Amino acid sequence: MTKSALQIARAAYQPKLPKALKGAVVAKEGEPTQSVADQEAIKKLFPNTYGMPLIQFVEGEAKEYAPMNVGVILSGGQAPGGHNVISGLFDGIKKLNPANKLYGFILGPGGLVDHNYKELTAEIIDEYRNTGGFDIIGSGRTKLEKEDQFEKGYEILKELGIKAVVIIGGDDSNTNACVLAEYYAAKKYGVQVIGCPKTIDGDLKNEMIETSFGFDTACKTYSEVIGNIERDCNSARKYWHFIKLMGRSASHIALECALQTQPNICLISEEVEAKNMSLDDVVTYIANAVAVRAAEGNNFGIVLIPEGLIEFIPAMKKLISELNDFLAVNAEEYASIEPNKQREYIISKLSAENAAVYASLPEGVARQLTLDRDPHGNVQVSLIETEKLLSEMVGKKLAAWKAEGKFVGKFSAQHHFFGYEGRCAAPSNFDADYCYSLGYTASMLIANGKTGYMSSVRNTTAPAEEWIAGGVPITMMMNMERRHGEMKPVIQKALVKLDGAPFKAFAAVRDVWAKETAYVYPGPIQYFGPTEVCDQPTKTLQLEQAK
Repeated sequence: MTKSALQIARAAYQPKLPKALKGAVVAKEGEPTQSVADQEAIKKLFPNTYGMPLIQFVEGEAKEYAPMNVGVILSGGQAPGGHNVISGLFDGIKKLNPANKLYGFILGPGGLVDHNYKELTAEIIDEYRNTGGFDIIGSGRTKLEKEDQFEKGYEILKELGIKAVVIIGGDDSNTNACVLAEYYAAKKYGVQVIGCPKTIDGDLKNEMIETSFGFDTACKTYSEVIGNIERDCNSARKYWHFIKLMGRSASHIALECALQTQPNICLISEEVEAKNMSLDDVVTYIANAVAVRAAEGNNFGIVLIPEGLIEFIPAMKKLISELNDFLAVNAEEYASIEPNKQREYIISKLSAENAAVYASLPEGVARQLTLDRDPHGNVQVSLIETEKLLSEMVGKKLAAWKAEGKFVGKFSAQHHFFGYEGRCAAPSNFDADYCYSLGYTASMLIANGKTGYMSSVRNTTAPAEEWIAGGVPITMMMNMERRHGEMKPVIQKALVKLDGAPFKAFAAVRDVWAKETAYVYPGPIQYFGPTEVCDQPTKTLQLEQAK
């Protein structure tokens, strides 16, 4: 396999570890925990894994560990650094006992159910250290929620002598990990399940999980390209670039990229919802900024749009919620209707308020709202071309204003969607270190007999030496939410907090950015050189921790 010069150089990088993990460790137990909400319901569903204490690893006495085999699964969408989680897990279990083996289940949780696996040897692991992607074993979106899946998985775990399974995934995947941990604990199968927090969206976080891995690298990758477009925009001076950024629900990516690049406009879905803005309010907000810049002779600009925006516009959210519930039951009937009559069919089946909103949407957007749901029963927002919808509506509003003499400039739009470009980038030094530490921590949670825990590494704005490693019970992060028309236990998504430091820092300067051309060009991720260039965490983390 031919390797680039960077790949060869990165293979030699040794990720930094917290001081506490460098020698023998002991698990220090904290207070018992409870779920963030719906305590009684969660406790009833997870009697064996609820209320467990927080864990922190501190330096301890060396001890011998009996040999054990471990399984690992990559679940859900890719995020930079996944290979380093596996490398850290591998190095951790080999340090405990060189006879330990690591098995990777192929293409996600489906690999466990279908008994599709391979042993991950030192030779394989060394090929993938510090690389992007999930291609070492692939990923998948199979949901682990049925008893027959758990039993099928247990057959192969028993056969391979696997004592613990590490599931690397986002909020839904870690919810699955918790359900699996509870099932195996209830059956007394002796199989531990540990989760690792992964998602570029940045919405799997709380006081014990400061950031999900991959967020740092993805935001730096997108910010490089946004900076390049800003430079182009400021050179040509004739286009407004509408850039949609990945982020299924929360606007963390858009906010972080705005803090790094200082665009003219960045919409934050959570604020749109809090202010009860309509689609027209959002369009008017952008059009006003375009008009103000045009009055000063600047017919160009940058607009950042979070992928999930459409679901946060209250009227759209109500419509989508009713559509989700309706299509969960009537998908077959809807599919059997001729395409040119589907719109009228939907309008006839919705409540009056939602039918009016649906009827007002452009044909293409209305159709996108009724397309196939994702595995969790939600509308696939990445298929909705929000960037085109907004620029089209802004263009119409400006044309009307021009006729009224309220707009004197020109308006011409370009569209971009940055999503897949950031998910498999070579991890930044921060993600390479953080992921390696998460994997290593998972091995220590296993050694200490824990199950139903998520690997936690905190104090991440300090040098890696000072990071705090431990574990947090997954049940602590859970609440009950409606999925596919019924209430299910899920990890609570962390949305952008409008009273949080990152949003406040952005809100304090956005009016200046809207008017002026204050672009910042971050350039590509740097792996070699001064610490302040190479090892910086995200602006979000720095602001949240006031460092």
